[in-house]
Amino acid sequence: MSNLVISVFLGGAVFSIFNSVFQLNTVSSIKSFFVKMFDELAENLGQYNFKRRTARLKRENIAIQKESIFVKYNRFVENILVDFELDKQLTLESFTSLLCILFAIIVLVATFFIQNVTFALLIAVSLMIGLFTYFSMQSRIMRVRRAEMISDAEDALCPLAREGVLVAIKKVMDNEGYIHKSLRPYFYEFIDNCEMGGYSFRQAMTLLNRRLGSRFDNFAKKAIIFEYNERKGMADIFMDIVDENAVVREINARKEEQFRKMNRDFIMKIIIIVLFFVYALSIAEFREFMLFTDAGKFLNAICLNVMCISFAMGQALQGSLELKRRDVKDKKKKKP
Repeated sequence: MSNLVISVFLGGAVFSIFNSVFQLNTVSSIKSFFVKMFDELAENLGQYNFKRRTARLKRENIAIQKESIFVKYNRFVENILVDFELDKQLTLESFTSLLCILFAIIVLVATFFIQNVTFALLIAVSLMIGLFTYFSMQSRIMRVRRAEMISDAEDALCPLAREGVLVAIKKVMDNEGYIHKSLRPYFYEFIDNCEMGGYSFRQAMTLLNRRLGSRFDNFAKKAIIFEYNERKGMADIFMDIVDENAVVREINARKEEQFRKMNRDFIMKIIIIVLFFVYALSIAEFREFMLFTDAGKFLNAICLNVMCISFAMGQALQGSLELKRRDVKDKKKKKP
């Protein structure tokens, strides 16, 4: 490996001197060649992704897709793109293409260093699992934060809803402290749609519900019912939302505390294992076996896979325990 690195540096030095002495434009020509090649590759890849996207949308419109691993992957990636607000810049197909390119680069780099394609594939799979798990964890955290923002907005709107939902939204929007700045554009859009856009209240509220997601379903449904069927005392239906938000907020706070403890404990255990492994490398026989034999490299790759998969399973468990408002409703119904 050291001879290869020295040879590369010497070759680069000789190449630079040769170009300077004879005033050649080799570097610019090579750069132009690669730029043109990458432009053509990006154009062809874009056309291919467009065809795949069109075919997928046709399939989804024609029939309900069976719950296969590919459907689950598509839903998972689309949720991540929406949570990170990348759905306007990236499509499912372009994200998958970037993922494949990244996987190939990791395999090439790993193969260059460990000189074994099989082990390089194992390492690449481990890193991809870790990457997906990290994005999934961050996505879940962002969903929790967004749900909390929507709950705060609902808590501010519900007591004022007896005067009319549109009036309540306009009053709350006059004070910047009640609705988070990331949600305010959606409520401004709702007001504009009702007053100047020619939308009916139902259409504007449905659009606002679509912007804020399923977390806003209950408020939107009750707002439409209240707007078109207002009766004396009916405004109290909104106060149920405040009570439900309080229950969900309390349970989520306890749950997130447990999740943070779980993640912290897992990371501490991994750090202890890694430190013990580094310490064990001070033994010559162990270092020789783990770093320079195929069996040792295979064990290293398997251990890395086990750690990444364990972390992924922990995050999947946390995602499955995410509390939703309908869970609170179901619990209320079960009470005698």
